[in-house]
Amino acid sequence: MNDKVIVDREFYWKLFKSTFVISAFTIGGGFVIIPLLKAKFVDEYKWLNDKEALNLVAIAQSAPGVVAANTSIIMGYRLAGIKGSLTALLATVLPPLITLTVISYFYDAFASNQYVQLLLKGMQCGATAIIINVALDLLMKEFRKKLAIPLMIIIGTFVANYFFDINLMYAILVDALIGFMLLRDEKYS
Repeated sequence: MNDKVIVDREFYWKLFKSTFVISAFTIGGGFVIIPLLKAKFVDEYKWLNDKEALNLVAIAQSAPGVVAANTSIIMGYRLAGIKGSLTALLATVLPPLITLTVISYFYDAFASNQYVQLLLKGMQCGATAIIINVALDLLMKEFRKKLAIPLMIIIGTFVANYFFDINLMYAILVDALIGFMLLRDEKYS
């Protein structure tokens, strides 16, 4: 057997297994899976660098659909083309599919069980902590860069959404336009 085939199979198995485990233990939606994928693919495996992962996540978040699936598809594609994309997608959707199948089968027992309700509350708290950690990490990176415009965009987006209840999608569109205009101005300067 060719060594290349063994490496490929091992890589795809590693991609599937790590993405499956992350998806299986991620509660709280797509924004929670992103830092876990980053920790695995960037920090542990060194398959991507920080900037590349951040760009892929930005693309995944701006595309329609489920953020976790989008992120897995894009990162998988970047790592290994169509096969990597399909492997990562399958590994991302299987755990929720299995979980929802089991829960729907035993729905009545789960819905009224106080231990299940307490477990879910605890998981919500953990997911919230992960999201706050990611937000603070990104904010600290921008502070270290000492770039005023990205910091103003971050603060402006937060203020617009939190204090003025402006729809986050509109704020992100405005942020994208600001970024586009700044990039265009830099390109032609």
